[in-house]
Amino acid sequence: MPETGRAGMREVFGMRETLVLNASFEPLSTVTLRRAVVLVLQGKAVVEQAHPELRVRAAAVELPVPRVIRLSRYVRVPFRRRAPWSRRGVLVRDRYQCAYCGRKATTVDHVVPRSRGGGDTWLNTVASCAEDNHRKADRTPEQAGMRLLRAPFAPSPSDALVLGLGGAGRQALPDWLPVPA
Repeated sequence: MPETGRAGMREVFGMRETLVLNASFEPLSTVTLRRAVVLVLQGKAVVEQAHPELRVRAAAVELPVPRVIRLSRYVRVPFRRRAPWSRRGVLVRDRYQCAYCGRKATTVDHVVPRSRGGGDTWLNTVASCAEDNHRKADRTPEQAGMRLLRAPFAPSPSDALVLGLGGAGRQALPDWLPVPA
């Protein structure tokens, strides 16, 4: 199994974030790889899934590079019914695909324009390419003669967390962890 030497360590610690599960196996957040390693070394978390080929070595410890860790003790979290809306969240939810043409999305479009009373909500915003966003302007999709390829939806907080891991991160998750489509 390859090890991470001093030079490769910066590259490994610059990798994507590690998913943190509560002791009850529900997704809580993501942390940097460095923070995940510290939590495991302090005994506050256990590695649930590790990268199959990479290991972190220190003076007296060798540890697999964690992809998913689970906290050893249950952390009480205030119930959050909805994920907070954000521009990045909309792009991640729609997987950076334009809701009108399917190409790469770089902007967020309001289905009901803000000038007509539409707000920054999960159900009123979709990822859009700049061309389609400009073409639609301050009209509804019907008025602009455009149709949505898929309806916007409000992800649950745990869905938003898992979606935020990116495609490769989601594919690397264990089979027993539910992943949003």
